[in-house]
Amino acid sequence: MPNDTDAQASIQTLTTTDDDQENWSDRAREVLVNALSLTGVKYKYGGNTPETGFDCSGFVRYVFNQAASLTLPHSALALSQMGKAIPKGELKPGDLVFFKTIKNAVSHVGIYMGNNRFIHSPSTGGQVRVESMQTGYWATRFSGAQRLDDAKTDTKNVANELSLQ
Repeated sequence: MPNDTDAQASIQTLTTTDDDQENWSDRAREVLVNALSLTGVKYKYGGNTPETGFDCSGFVRYVFNQAASLTLPHSALALSQMGKAIPKGELKPGDLVFFKTIKNAVSHVGIYMGNNRFIHSPSTGGQVRVESMQTGYWATRFSGAQRLDDAKTDTKNVANELSLQ
């Protein structure tokens, strides 16, 4: 698993290549550094720690808890109903991106990193990794994005406040 130095180097690479870097908030930077530090952690259905592995929503939940002290639901569908809907053209690093990978329902979530890339825990046999949202598989399954409301970032338990557990 990469260490914090590797994560800092990766985030430095992102900040020097991302056209939107001046718009990165401190919280987004913390979220991305934390997420990148978990690159390579194995996928585990229902997993929510680096030791056990992560499923997609467990990964997002863990990252936002560590980086922003937010307690989020462990469900891609529930996460897709939080915050503010964001058009694809207005995505910023740290936004949540959603995909319909099973039938026609939101079933996958990742964290947008800028330049049409996102970090996620993909599926059985996979590991936390950064991928392009422009590849055929992800491009055809993209279903929307949410930005967690800044007014909610001071709340220690967003899931309870919004009754989304």
